[in-house]
Amino acid sequence: RVVLKMEDDLHVDSSSENDEEDVELAEDSEEGDENDLSTSESEIEDPDEDLEELRAKLNLKNQSEVPMEPEKPKSDEESEDEDEPLNTVGNIPMEWYNDFPHIGYDLNGEKILKPATGDELDKFLAKMDDPEWGRTVHDKYTGRDTILTDEEVDMIRKIQEGLYPTAGYNPYEPYVEFFTSDKMMHPLSNAPEPKRRFIPSIWEHKRVIKIVRAIRNGWIQPKKKKTVTKPKYYLLWDQMDEPAKPHPMHIPAPKIKLPGHGESYNPPPEYLPTEDEVKKWESKDPDDRPPFLPQKYASLREVPGYGNFVEERFGRCLDLYLCPRQRVMRLNIDPEDLIPKLPKPRDLRPFPTSESIIYEGHSDLVRTISVSPSGQWLVSGGDDCSVKFWEVDTGRCVKTIETDGKVYSVAWCPNPAAMLVAVACEATLIVVNPSIGNANLCSSTDVLLSSYSNDDGEDSSLIQWTAYGGDEFEQGFRIKIPHKHPLRQVTWHGKGDYFATVAPDGDHTSVLIHQLSKRKSQNPLKKVKGKVQKVLFHPTHPHFLVATQQYVRIYNLVKQELTKKLISGVKWISSMDVHPKGDNVIIGSYDQRLCWFDLDLSTKPYKTLRHHKRAVRQVSYHRRYPLFASASDDGTVVIFHGMVYSDLMQNPLVVPVKILRGHKTVDQLGVLDCLFHPSQPWIFTAGADKTIRLFT
Repeated sequence: RVVLKMEDDLHVDSSSENDEEDVELAEDSEEGDENDLSTSESEIEDPDEDLEELRAKLNLKNQSEVPMEPEKPKSDEESEDEDEPLNTVGNIPMEWYNDFPHIGYDLNGEKILKPATGDELDKFLAKMDDPEWGRTVHDKYTGRDTILTDEEVDMIRKIQEGLYPTAGYNPYEPYVEFFTSDKMMHPLSNAPEPKRRFIPSIWEHKRVIKIVRAIRNGWIQPKKKKTVTKPKYYLLWDQMDEPAKPHPMHIPAPKIKLPGHGESYNPPPEYLPTEDEVKKWESKDPDDRPPFLPQKYASLREVPGYGNFVEERFGRCLDLYLCPRQRVMRLNIDPEDLIPKLPKPRDLRPFPTSESIIYEGHSDLVRTISVSPSGQWLVSGGDDCSVKFWEVDTGRCVKTIETDGKVYSVAWCPNPAAMLVAVACEATLIVVNPSIGNANLCSSTDVLLSSYSNDDGEDSSLIQWTAYGGDEFEQGFRIKIPHKHPLRQVTWHGKGDYFATVAPDGDHTSVLIHQLSKRKSQNPLKKVKGKVQKVLFHPTHPHFLVATQQYVRIYNLVKQELTKKLISGVKWISSMDVHPKGDNVIIGSYDQRLCWFDLDLSTKPYKTLRHHKRAVRQVSYHRRYPLFASASDDGTVVIFHGMVYSDLMQNPLVVPVKILRGHKTVDQLGVLDCLFHPSQPWIFTAGADKTIRLFT
């Protein structure tokens, strides 16, 4: 019908009124059924060509009759939005494009370049000059700044205030019922009931047959009713009288202490307080004094009511209600089993136990001692500016040498073919030949010193060596080695040709090694980390041990490198000694501790011993027996049994066996030095009481 109507409009001339009516009919016909349209098109002989021609003519006619609306001029914002490319990267973090010149891609796949952005100064100037800065936001997808409209700003303000963003929205409009609450005359559906509602279900019938078969075969057992047999007559409260079974973790509440004689209304006279005790009780704070004082009444009828009864009962209830209870699991362990199984001291003999000889002669405290390799002679030095030589067996002072200052360290040369003693006196090191004992040994020592020859032809030593002569030579002085800073220690190498000195205040020259045969001095450490306290030569390897305040560094003198660094864990190291086999080191500290290091095991202490009440001044190993000792300012010397096994799988055995007492404490100083005899299980101790003692 539509096509025929369109043909009539094209071929028949009609008035404008008829044309307008035809247009209205055509519009109404477009809302018709598609089936009618297909039917009408099928009636045309050549439907495709005629239909296209008709549509083209109809469009021309409509365009000629319908006036065209003038195009509205586009605003600047709309033109900018159309010109602006659309970023198609999607919902991804825009930080991914921070290192790229573009910010995304448009619909054609072209890169969207980032707009030019100014620095912080440009932003500040724009902020001050642009009046629209307050409503400008940055679009991270295009990289441009967008100015919000008044509607958008108002919407943001409403969201911040918790209001509805849509303008004119009324959240309290009257409710419109979807279904009316009034009962209607006719139902929603007046269709007749379906037939399936009156026919039994086939599937339900099959399910019932299956359940019946299962019950008949015994696959499903019906629940049996529990029959509770009760007597016809029974006690109503019988079960309440039975005690409840205790909880397996039940902890009974603590019971109140039973009243004694003091709570009696007629207590014995010795329980009644005196007037002084009553005044003392009243002066105390109520929390610190007893709750009441005993009083005596003639009869029980005269006893008044107890004023604190309600308060005490309430406190008792709070204790029962709020007191946490916890079961303490006790272990049945014998305390003796916790003590390590150590051998008895009598099985570890020999070790020094008793005081034998006291060497007296110094007028001030004795700081240092040393024993000759033969064990026949003993040398000591102290604050009385003297060096004394003693005979060990008799305790007789055979020679005394006066010095220019206090003696802080003495060391006997370990070479048995030389009778030499190194003395550290203030900032000067003196090599002394005591000229005691074997005369041939003393003369051969002088010949050895006089045979010095400089092979290099020039003096390249750090320090100038000077030979003594005249009266000083007769007293025993042989060589003088001056230093820039006060010396605190001197120690010999095992072969007796090298010896080292320590000057803690010398910085990079605090440790120097001297060679006696060539009369040269050298500085092995160009940089010293920390303040050096003690140095030692390793007894079996070309290693050099340097102890600072908290660490012990072991250097290889051949390779000239750091081999190991021991972490002591103490605050200040005071002394150090190396085991004769070279695998163990002990250190003493001013914080009362003694640490045993196993060099093959770890860089941390194998054992830390605390047997002293004050600072540990000296530690020492015995060269033959498994013994070592520690001397302290508390006036005691502790002897330890320290057995080192050849089996590397077995740890050293460290057992304290004896505490030696004898020295007196003077000005909080006790035993300042201790040293074992080279061949006997004896120990020499030097103290602040101006004496030297031998324990055997």
